[in-house]
Amino acid sequence: MQDDQTTIHELKDLVRGFSRERNWEQFHHPKDLALALVCEVGEVLEYFRYRTHEEIQKHLDDVKTRQELGHEFADCLWLLLRLADVCQVDLAHSLQEKVGLAAIKYPVEQSFGRPDKYTSYQSPADDGARSD
Repeated sequence: MQDDQTTIHELKDLVRGFSRERNWEQFHHPKDLALALVCEVGEVLEYFRYRTHEEIQKHLDDVKTRQELGHEFADCLWLLLRLADVCQVDLAHSLQEKVGLAAIKYPVEQSFGRPDKYTSYQSPADDGARSD
């Protein structure tokens, strides 16, 4: 499997099938999957904690480290896919919607090259799409 050849649907099928083969669906409640996801995100953060940007870049030059980090990303993706599947959320559609909402909150002419939150350049009368 490669990113440019695999659909989200195929990935959901992969992790759903793995779970069904082991009778794990009984444990895959939204709360439990969400908690597991948070734990896995914490494991990703271990690769970056207390390191400067330069130290992180050097660390990622190591093939073994990048592979280990990839496995941590995969754990997060796995849980996100299961959570979306269990909650019957279409991730591709949700992401497309979210990017559209972000485009409203972060117009290019106001946000280009700026890291701050949209509230720093929107006027108080500007409701915008407030879907953080």
